[in-house]
Amino acid sequence: MDTAKQALLAGCSAGGLATLLHCDNFRAKFPQEVSVKCVPDGGFFLDAKDLSGERSMRSVFNGVVQLQNVSEVLPKDCLAKKDPTDCFFPAELIKSISTPTFIVNSEYDSWQIQNVVAPVGSYPGDTWSNCRDNIGNCSSKQIDVLHGFRRKLIHELKAAEGKREWGLFIDSCFTHCQTQWNGSWHSPTSPRLDNKTIAEAVGDWYFGRRKGVKQIDCKYPCNPTCGS
Repeated sequence: MDTAKQALLAGCSAGGLATLLHCDNFRAKFPQEVSVKCVPDGGFFLDAKDLSGERSMRSVFNGVVQLQNVSEVLPKDCLAKKDPTDCFFPAELIKSISTPTFIVNSEYDSWQIQNVVAPVGSYPGDTWSNCRDNIGNCSSKQIDVLHGFRRKLIHELKAAEGKREWGLFIDSCFTHCQTQWNGSWHSPTSPRLDNKTIAEAVGDWYFGRRKGVKQIDCKYPCNPTCGS
C-alpha cells in the first residue's frame, strides 16, 4: 500500500454494503495523490416492505447495528438526524460518501426479491414460490410488485446520480452479484447497457475514458442481453 498509485475497494452482496460503509475510511489510508475508488456490487439493500407489510430487512439491519456496534462507523451527519438503523441502509450511506464510487446492482435483485420482497412466510401457500425463484414465472400482478421494488431502488439512487465522479450500472436482470463471475462481468453473454459490459463500463469510469458513466436499465423484460 505504501507504493500504490491506484487502489480499488470492491465487494459483493454483504461485501458490497461493507464497501459503501468503509469506502471513505479506505480512501483515508492513502496519500491524496493516490487514485482511490470503490465498486459495491449487489449491496444496495432496500428498507422495503415485504408482501405481508413487514420490513424484514430492517429487522436484520437493526440486529446487526445493535450486535456489532456499527454506529461507530456510520456517517455522523446522518446519525445527528436519524436512527442508526436508517443510517446503515445504502440510501443514507451514499449521501455522505465523498470517494468516487461505482454502484453495480440489479433493479430486480434476485436475493432481495427472495428475502426482502417475498421472504418465505410473507405470502399464502406457495403463491409466490415459482415467481421468487425465477422472474420468468411471475404473473403480471407479481411483476407489478417487482416493478415497485425497481421504482424504490431508482428513487434511492438519486443521490448517486447527482455525484459527478460516481458511476452506475443498474441492469434489469434477475440476478445478484455480477462482478465476480466472468459470465456476467465480461463475456459474449454478459448483460449490457449502452452496448457496454459491466467490465467495460467500470473501466471507462475508473480510467476516466468516458464521462457520465451512469446507466439505469428500462423495466423487465426489456433487455435481451440479460439472458437466462
